[in-house]
Amino acid sequence: MASSSVCRAAGCVARQGLLRGSRAPPVLWSLTRKGSTASYAQVLHNLPETQVTTLDNGLRVGSEQSGQSTCTVGVWIEAGSRYENEKNNGVANFVEHLAFKGTKKRPGAAFEKEVESMGAHLNSYTSRELTAFFIKALSKDLPKAVEILADVIQNCSLEDSQIEKERNVILQEMKEIDGSLSDVLFDYLHATAYQGTALSQTVEGTTANAKRLTRADMVEYIDTHFKAPRMVLAAAGGIDHKELVDLAKQHFGNVPYEYKDDAVPILPHCRFTGSEIQVRDDALPLAHVAIAVEGPGWSSPDNIPLLVANSVIGHYDITFGGGKNQSSRLATIAVENKLCQNFQTFKACYSDTSLFGFCYATDTMNVEDTLHFAQGEWMRICTSVTDSEVKRAKKVLRSTLAAQLDGTTPVCEAIGSHLLKYGHRISLEEWDARASEVDARTVREVCSKYFYDKCPAVAAVGPIEQLPDYNRIRSAMYWLRF
Repeated sequence: MASSSVCRAAGCVARQGLLRGSRAPPVLWSLTRKGSTASYAQVLHNLPETQVTTLDNGLRVGSEQSGQSTCTVGVWIEAGSRYENEKNNGVANFVEHLAFKGTKKRPGAAFEKEVESMGAHLNSYTSRELTAFFIKALSKDLPKAVEILADVIQNCSLEDSQIEKERNVILQEMKEIDGSLSDVLFDYLHATAYQGTALSQTVEGTTANAKRLTRADMVEYIDTHFKAPRMVLAAAGGIDHKELVDLAKQHFGNVPYEYKDDAVPILPHCRFTGSEIQVRDDALPLAHVAIAVEGPGWSSPDNIPLLVANSVIGHYDITFGGGKNQSSRLATIAVENKLCQNFQTFKACYSDTSLFGFCYATDTMNVEDTLHFAQGEWMRICTSVTDSEVKRAKKVLRSTLAAQLDGTTPVCEAIGSHLLKYGHRISLEEWDARASEVDARTVREVCSKYFYDKCPAVAAVGPIEQLPDYNRIRSAMYWLRF
């Protein structure tokens, strides 16, 4: 018998690169349209439920009914580059590339034709700890969408001709990524922060691996990681949970849950190392710099105060316009001193660790000054952030979280990823309650715990001659007190 649970749910933390829906769920839209007097609390109370059912083989099924004419349904799997080693790094990304290239039941051309005839949109992604495959389609086509996903997960053909074709695509992708300084910067940051561990590896893997990975490597990876207890079938939009569970039993009921020789994959420990990596290239127009400290894993309650701190610092881009009257103190300083082209805070969070940091792009003459003011803002938040700043930052954070209700795809992504990361869906109401408990004292204490007098990881690319040496950067992680 399958076990079931129901929880209040809505909202998620933003993830870059996902498809965004074109309209908000009807319940939210009806409360926020022009002329509505509904309060934020009423919006929280009237959000749809997320229902969760666990099948006999351990596969979890989660859904949210919002009454729309479309739906997004997908499979989230606890697999990614952190589960790889030096020899097979990139295999998860390779498997993802091949997933929609045909199955044993649906050869490539037939697969594409069937999806096109539905008017559906397929997408997928691989990260360091998650792999996802999802379909956005009309609600009436939910049975077909679930059946296609099950076929992809269990019967991907992995034809040799397709492998060689995708090998060339992946190699070309790697060249394009090398041309994106923001991608390169964060790969370097992980490489130095988690050097010698699985988190230092890129999702795409090495060029050498991309050239030599075989079908056998991919079959072994699928057989090892594509197990029912490591999967979540999630759906959002115009769907019925009971129907989804019945479809899951029919199409995913045979997904294996046992491992060969009880060899259950376990996340390797990834130690953080305060260190730096610099790649100087004076031919580039701008220097790109990222600095980060080690933060907590997904489940830590410290994440909310840290996100509030990130909201206090804010973000800035020279194309935004606006002058000295910025809500962010650091943005005001950037405008007044013409420091940089842009800056932003970031959080790269994993099961047991994370990177909380700050990155920016600027000309060679302002590399040091921008870093100086950014680190000074970190220290100020650790020691003297004000209640008014925290109050404003919490409003920004609430707005960011509520924006994730906009469309079936981000809601579906929230259901799938939350069930894997936290074991349950964290509702917008719960996020809001956690944020409400944060005050200036909490932010100061938590930021002092992770930022103050800590060794950071630094990555820099471009004309970075003016970047201070690591010892000077490290010495700016505390203030002398008299």
